[in-house]
Amino acid sequence: MITIEKEFPFSSPYPLSRLGKPHELLFFDIETTGFSGDYANLYLIGCVYPKNGQLHMVQWFADTKACEAQVLDAFFAFAKHFRTLVHFNGDTFDIPFLQKRCRALVLPHSFEGLESIDIYKRIKPYKKYLGLDSLKQKSIETFLGIAREDLYDGGQLIQIYEKYLLTGQEDLLGLLLLHNEDDLKGMPNLLPILYYPDFFTQYFCLKNREILSGEPSRVLLTAEGDAATCLPVPLKASYSPYAICMEKNRLSIEATLYEGTLKYFYPNYRDYYYLTFEDTAIHKSVGEYVDKSARVKATKETCYTKKSGVFLPQPSAVWMPEFKHTWKDKGGYFEFIPERLEEPRAFNSYVREVIKAVFTPL
Repeated sequence: MITIEKEFPFSSPYPLSRLGKPHELLFFDIETTGFSGDYANLYLIGCVYPKNGQLHMVQWFADTKACEAQVLDAFFAFAKHFRTLVHFNGDTFDIPFLQKRCRALVLPHSFEGLESIDIYKRIKPYKKYLGLDSLKQKSIETFLGIAREDLYDGGQLIQIYEKYLLTGQEDLLGLLLLHNEDDLKGMPNLLPILYYPDFFTQYFCLKNREILSGEPSRVLLTAEGDAATCLPVPLKASYSPYAICMEKNRLSIEATLYEGTLKYFYPNYRDYYYLTFEDTAIHKSVGEYVDKSARVKATKETCYTKKSGVFLPQPSAVWMPEFKHTWKDKGGYFEFIPERLEEPRAFNSYVREVIKAVFTPL
């Protein structure tokens, strides 16, 4: 087994305290000869951890296949000094793989007592929000503008490792170590991607509302979140009737206002009559007194009353009463009374519904 240790200057681009106590965090990544721990081998484990303004790296490399157990022994002995493992897709691949290799080699190691933070899992629900085709580590690094020296992927390196075992060439060893080193150094630098889950789940404070001129007229809502939650790359998206812009800790929503007449549909239509001449529905307790020739049993389509005014669209019924064009409409409107937007809980519900509607339209 070969052990490599290095140090690099380090200034965290993301508050490590959001993950746990910084001195208890251990980032790790593995390299294998295949996808299944039942059949493939482990040949490299690398770790990095922040300490005294430096990023400390340790790699354990199996320079022969017989060294695999030594690599596992060394890693688990080292990991005992930490509390939280940070990784990229490790819950799905790295951790189960190591567990299988320990069982295959009859080693007594486990991850008991170690917490797990999977960067991939945290950002997976926001893939569409980020506009990414893939959530591979290199794709996210490209999104964040992180450069890499290594040009290989894990699959390509399997043949290089097999060749190294036969030849012992130092340049091949360098390629194998560099790929893992770049993954390790890239992982802390990848942490700013977690600002996006933080941003989308935080509490926003409405700072300004403005009616924009034009036809049709629009309203612009500007809000701010936590000053320490700043998006590294701005996001913009639109899906009629909404447009969203997110930059640093600010969020703006532009929505098209509707001016005209809309309908409020009563949910319990069986309790109503539809008045054919008035084009409205009334409760049966009152409708009993209306001439039978002027009334019919209400249906889902006709059980409504009308209202004219200016309305703001909403993807779901945040503010009530909710008005629609037809009872089948998925989204609706509420009467635009600007002061209602200053209700903090309702406004934040509205923000989340609009974000969802824009980034994951049906």
